[in-house]
Amino acid sequence: MRGSRPKKRVAALGSAGALVTATLIAGAVAAPANASAGSGYGQDREARGAAIAAARAAKAGIDWQDCPADWNLAKPIQCGYVTVPLDYAKPHGKQIKLAVDRIGNTGTKAERQGALVYNPGGPGGSGLRFPTRVTNKNAVWANAAKAYDFVGFDPRGVGKSAPISCVDPQEFVKAPKADPVPDSEADKLAQRKLAREYAEGCQERSGAMLPHMTTPNTARDLDVIRAALGEKKLNFLGVSYGTYLGAVYGTLFPGHVRRMVVDSVVNPSREKIWYQANLDQDVAFEGRWKDWQDWVAKNDATYHLGTTRAAVQAKWLQLRATAKKNPIGGVVGPAELISFFQSAPYYDSAWAPTASVFSKYVAGDTQALVDAAAPDLSDTAGNAASENGNAVYTAVECADAKWPTSWRTWDRDNTRLHQDHPFMTWANAWMNLPCATWPAKQQTPVNVKTGKGLPGVLIVQSERDAATPYEGAVELHKRFKGSRLITEKDAGSHGVTGLVNPCINPRVDRYLLTGELDGADVTCTPHATPKP
Repeated sequence: MRGSRPKKRVAALGSAGALVTATLIAGAVAAPANASAGSGYGQDREARGAAIAAARAAKAGIDWQDCPADWNLAKPIQCGYVTVPLDYAKPHGKQIKLAVDRIGNTGTKAERQGALVYNPGGPGGSGLRFPTRVTNKNAVWANAAKAYDFVGFDPRGVGKSAPISCVDPQEFVKAPKADPVPDSEADKLAQRKLAREYAEGCQERSGAMLPHMTTPNTARDLDVIRAALGEKKLNFLGVSYGTYLGAVYGTLFPGHVRRMVVDSVVNPSREKIWYQANLDQDVAFEGRWKDWQDWVAKNDATYHLGTTRAAVQAKWLQLRATAKKNPIGGVVGPAELISFFQSAPYYDSAWAPTASVFSKYVAGDTQALVDAAAPDLSDTAGNAASENGNAVYTAVECADAKWPTSWRTWDRDNTRLHQDHPFMTWANAWMNLPCATWPAKQQTPVNVKTGKGLPGVLIVQSERDAATPYEGAVELHKRFKGSRLITEKDAGSHGVTGLVNPCINPRVDRYLLTGELDGADVTCTPHATPKP
């Protein structure tokens, strides 16, 4: 399941969503943790390649222009490209271009502290909308915008950055898809076939990119972007999968970090990346699904879906059964329902809209549900973006780590989990199953840890996050010495720093503006509960 935002395929981990350093050449010495560009990188070919690419980018800079019209990024936002090696072990080999954009700081020259680079998650999410937080006058980010240029980018394989694809986008969004919850061994066999075909499609359409679609390579890209921006050190804001990108960057380039905020944290433990992380997600999703049902029940006067969680769940099961028997509007089956309804456990901002569509359906208006949950085949650009996001999600998670290749393992783990956590488990399993037959090399995840020069990192996490369970923040906090953890208690929205919370927003500002962290970890009360 992806971590940034759900896409129109069943389920989405960038974890979130919803995510290594290349294995060292035999006999090679690991780069010193404090290696900085130009300091000599030992024998690690990738590290040396990253230093070469960064030095090249620092010299070239970025040719900033008005953004192309079809990027929908109006002036004064500017766009450009940064060139990086496809394979850092061969820095003079094939190059790819990464799309970047920026908006200058809104304060004075004296107030400027450099660039703040953003990643929204996925893997597969585009960061190019980040500068619009300034043009849209987003109040939460107004103080940071005074000090920083806001810089976004499309990671390798995403959007405008050498995009990859695994299947025809219109085919990808076609509905209705099979119910993710299998009724029989035949159902499982059919899903396994689809997953294998998907992996084969990735190889056919994007094979040359697949071995290089790793988080460590994206972290190296981030360092090249830093150099191209003319920054000695990186200021970074990562949400969801962006936290894992930040964790890997901080491990590979500890001396290059100036400030780092990570929000809604992927568990960076090697044991979790990525198979176990997805299983952990299924448990957390069930918990947050119940939180939403409790809220819907409490607001029965508005939604008329039942006054208890059990009553709301009964209505959900009824809707699911109806859609399984006869897809609603001919296109919305259980898979499409999960894809739509999962936004409620992801984001509090989706609580009321999701409940409202559900309520209309129960009152006899099926069109609202069809409009919300069915694919729009006329939106070819949106469908291409969805397919690309899913391709990158799959490619990165499959390449970052070794996955179980035995179907028995997948079947056992997901059958067991499904018993008590039925909302997401099988949908998530099928989404990740291409990794069991992945045609490209799978790496060993980076051992995320503190290296020389790493400053204090600010970690922000809600306690009941579905896409990136709370334990991930605790784990990163342990691994990054001197970090501080802000916990938003009794809350579960994915992506905390963008919400209005007077306990959290000033702390994020203070850290970004002064580098100052609290003397101890902080627990904050939740942001305002959504209104019906």
